[in-house]
Amino acid sequence: MDLQLTSDQHALMAAVDRLCQPYELKPSEFQGFALVGEGLEKELEAGDYFEIASVPEMGPLAAAMVVERLARLPYTVEAAASMLVRPQLPGKWPRPLAVIESARPGRFVAQARTILLIEGESTSVVRTERGDAEPVESLFAYPMGRLNGSPKAVQLAPAESANVRKWLRIALAAESSGLMQAAIATAVEHLTLRRQFGRPLGAFQALHHRMAECAVLAGGVRWLMLKAAGTGDAGDAALAALHAQESATRLVYDVHQMLAAMGITLEHSLHLWTYRLKSLQSDLGGRGGQGRAVARYCFNAPREGRDGAV
Repeated sequence: MDLQLTSDQHALMAAVDRLCQPYELKPSEFQGFALVGEGLEKELEAGDYFEIASVPEMGPLAAAMVVERLARLPYTVEAAASMLVRPQLPGKWPRPLAVIESARPGRFVAQARTILLIEGESTSVVRTERGDAEPVESLFAYPMGRLNGSPKAVQLAPAESANVRKWLRIALAAESSGLMQAAIATAVEHLTLRRQFGRPLGAFQALHHRMAECAVLAGGVRWLMLKAAGTGDAGDAALAALHAQESATRLVYDVHQMLAAMGITLEHSLHLWTYRLKSLQSDLGGRGGQGRAVARYCFNAPREGRDGAV
């Protein structure tokens, strides 16, 4: 895999960095769970950033890098599904795009104009109208919502469904990668500034080692995600999603340990990344679902039935 960015990719990421600058910090007056970047979304729409994967010079790899960069912000915006999954759907479907699994509330459902419905092995697509969905209260740092009633859905063919799930896994890994990097960065900042026994907390070897292990986990997620986005391989996608969900479990625990009581206050921004990671941990059947997908696509294990869909 070529790990060097092209000049076009360098220019794209520089532009995204400039776009992100006004959204790098949580407003001091905000003390809620989901910090929604409505202004950021409008700027992304105006710049056609949601169409990056369809641009020949960019493609899904560039889109995945943008998703990762946006996930590092305290603001959340529906980017992962729109940038990586929507281009794979048959026909033209408007964004925002949301996903509902087994009729549970989903991220961005109340704002979505297109919703993917996943039930066992079946995947269908719904174009929503005003009143089809409503917001629900949640501790996850995303705007959550649920469908009202049963809007008419378009059933995807098995091959289309498998392709959509593959790109959902890549989108999950890309967003998780950015969230992990941001959570580590804010923990490192705390350990650098907070002093105990006359020296920074980060100087204590036990804490130093735990944060180093978190950095290794996040780095592994990032490289597996980039490989999957570059190859478009189902096995690579399953491995990236599995490692993302496995690593998130350990990383969320450790970074909250590093910040102690400060990390569970709404005044601090840590939950804006870790609570989003907690939401992503249950996607597509969670770690068990990704493990079955790895077994099938990487080791040719037999496909399971409805309850073990991959």
